[in-house]
Amino acid sequence: MLQVNNIEVVYHDVILVLRGVSLSIEKGQVITLLGANGAGKTTTLKAISGLLKTEVGKVSHGEITYKGERIDRKGPEEIARMGIVQVLEGRRVLEQLTVEENLLVASYMLKDRSRLKDDLERVYMYFPKLKRLRHQKSGYISGGEQQMMLISRALMAHPDLMLLDEPSLGLAPMLVQEIFAIIKQINDEEKTAIIVVEQNAIAALNIATYGYVMENGRIVLDGNSEDLQKNEDVKEFYLGFGALSERKSYRDVKHYKRRKRWLG
Repeated sequence: MLQVNNIEVVYHDVILVLRGVSLSIEKGQVITLLGANGAGKTTTLKAISGLLKTEVGKVSHGEITYKGERIDRKGPEEIARMGIVQVLEGRRVLEQLTVEENLLVASYMLKDRSRLKDDLERVYMYFPKLKRLRHQKSGYISGGEQQMMLISRALMAHPDLMLLDEPSLGLAPMLVQEIFAIIKQINDEEKTAIIVVEQNAIAALNIATYGYVMENGRIVLDGNSEDLQKNEDVKEFYLGFGALSERKSYRDVKHYKRRKRWLG
């Protein structure tokens, strides 16, 4: 469905951020990108969605194809119309609009707007709380409710591929569990493919089938979720199972092998 093939990303034609990143996702699959802040996870999502162009960034090497068509040279609005929708980190809501008005914003690019009422009921089924808040200004609802609204707004566009950037950021543990359960439900019922960038590695690996670990703009490890959860280095550095007194930088670990398949 989506193939990211050996891409490099530069900002302002000077700053190299991604270095030979390759990944793929099949229809209906959930994958996750793990890594520390600054590893290149968000940049990878923006390369896919086309939002790099809004930040003076570009794919300078390699290519990204979606359903067999090259998209790394397309604008974000064209990519969105093709069925790729990104939910940005930081809960970018239109604060002066109501919850329902925020949801309807996503419908502007739909060719058939006759089903808006059905679409609203569809997202309210996943997030019943939003129906009760639909006339509330979005700037006055909680952070968790805003995150629910943003995922719902993405769903209103009927995406085939949804890119979620840090959906658990700043949320209470119980709410994180609820939102990830709904993300999995959406994937199961809508067959929407999902790429999740997430600091909460446990929550992400519990819903994903495959994961990639990023470090310094590269993918250094990848595998199915079960294998990554059993990997001793992943357990220490991302799942919190290592001894605090023995913590070190992930790059200092001697025995894991950097996967350089993007050079092949």
